[in-house]
Amino acid sequence: MLPRYYTVKGYGEHEIIIQKSRFIAYVERAESEEEAQEFIQKIKKQNWDATHNCSAYMIGENDQIQKANDDGEPSGTAGVPILEVLKKKQLKDTVVVITRYFGGIKLGAGGLIRAYGKSTSEGIDATGIVERKLMQVMHTKVDYTWLGKLENELRSSIYALKEIHYLDTVEIETFVEEEQTAAFTEWMIELTNGQGEITEGALLYLEEDVEK
Repeated sequence: MLPRYYTVKGYGEHEIIIQKSRFIAYVERAESEEEAQEFIQKIKKQNWDATHNCSAYMIGENDQIQKANDDGEPSGTAGVPILEVLKKKQLKDTVVVITRYFGGIKLGAGGLIRAYGKSTSEGIDATGIVERKLMQVMHTKVDYTWLGKLENELRSSIYALKEIHYLDTVEIETFVEEEQTAAFTEWMIELTNGQGEITEGALLYLEEDVEK
């Protein structure tokens, strides 16, 4: 599991018009080639009457799966420019389909490359990018009398509060960077006068919005 990486927030779409042609960007997260292909086929079916449905995706921890498809546009003028934007923005597990409805004016090879690149870039920006950070979930079990103090301290700290479970005792789940688990544990022991039960839970990704 990568300690951190960038990907898109989720599904998004964005339309621009260039020389009377409609370019609609469809963006989605895909964690396997099968998911990416399913998304592409779904968009193709949805826009069956479009002139072209060009696509690209980049998947895997080391970007080992990279595919680009021009779908009838001149070779290298659509799929590759889409893929290049994914590379430039360093996005993993991301698939993009650009649907084009031809408006009657030919753009030429250079114009097509710019149009598909611009449509992809704007589509991704409209969808949003997140950084996924691998975090250790820390569980802190305490008596209810400590809840107010701990919640206030956590909300003003560097740690991200994940969830609070109200059971026989209170269990607070906190996202902590792996290298900070020892410091977090010491801090919690100090805050609770040693009356808290602090354990490590699962490793999970925490997503934060970023601009790229």
